[in-house]
Amino acid sequence: MLAVIKTGGKQYIVAPGQKIKIEKLKTPENQEKIFEDVLLLADGKEIKIGQPSVKNAKVIANVLKQGRGKKITVLKYKPKTRYKVKRGHRQAFSEVEIIKITS
Repeated sequence: MLAVIKTGGKQYIVAPGQKIKIEKLKTPENQEKIFEDVLLLADGKEIKIGQPSVKNAKVIANVLKQGRGKKITVLKYKPKTRYKVKRGHRQAFSEVEIIKITS
């Protein structure tokens, strides 16, 4: 079974047993999160497409870890004006494992 969920302004194709990194959730570690914004459901025979989401469809996931990604460096520079700014950024994420897809 396959599903397309929407969370954090992005869409993810998920299947049971899969681990994905998504935008940070407020749910603490080792607790279940239910995604109700399911855009598409597909099993071997039938495909359900939501308008905008499939009714009564849920994806149940377990939050494994809250963390931050690798640091990236942002450098702004303008020649001849003595302007130089260096900044770093680490994006927060939540790692979840998909447990079950229900329709």
